[in-house]
Order: sequence, then C-alpha cells, then structure tokens
Amino acid sequence: MKDMKLSEAIERSVQIRRLYHQLENQYHEKEWSVEEDALAFLTDAGLVGRLTMSQQGCWPIDGNTIPKLEHKLSECIWWLIILAERMDIDISESLEKFLSKTEKQLKG
Repeated sequence: MKDMKLSEAIERSVQIRRLYHQLENQYHEKEWSVEEDALAFLTDAGLVGRLTMSQQGCWPIDGNTIPKLEHKLSECIWWLIILAERMDIDISESLEKFLSKTEKQLKG
C-alpha cells in the first residue's frame, strides 16, 4: 500500500464531502452546517473510544474490532480535514505549526 501525502488526502476528502453534500441536498434539501459536521466528528470520535475499549478487551463488540477501529480512526481524520477546510484553516500549515511548537517545548 502506498503512503499518501497529506495534500492528496485533503483533496480526496474535499471531493468526498462534496458528494455527501449532494446526498444531503437530495434527501434533506440542504447541506449540513459546519456545526453538524462537528457533531458527526464527535460521534465518530466517541465510537473510537468504544472500539478502543473493545480492542483492549474492556468492552465486548460483535465481530472483529480492528477493521471497525481502522475505519473510524480514518473517518475521524477525514472529519478533521473537512472541518478545517470548512472553517478556512490550512490543516497542513496548522499541523506543521503544532508539531514544531510541541517538539520545541518537549526538547526544552
């Protein structure tokens, strides 16, 4: 499997979100708001917590946890990319700033 660049992930994520907007317009006659996207992200983040508990043996879930956990972790990354894009935040730039600042703080 190839390593994906963040720029490619962002581009593909935005395209997928546009397709979801088409479905939202078709079924609900309007696109989800940024707030609704944030709530969807939080729902998926909560599921990551439950699936983590299952993966660690603390919560029973039917079936193999790993594929579900992989999906939800990736979906959370997708949502973060979408939220940043919708709020005019350059996620690549902000991630670089965060990593650099945190490295500097931890290296003292």
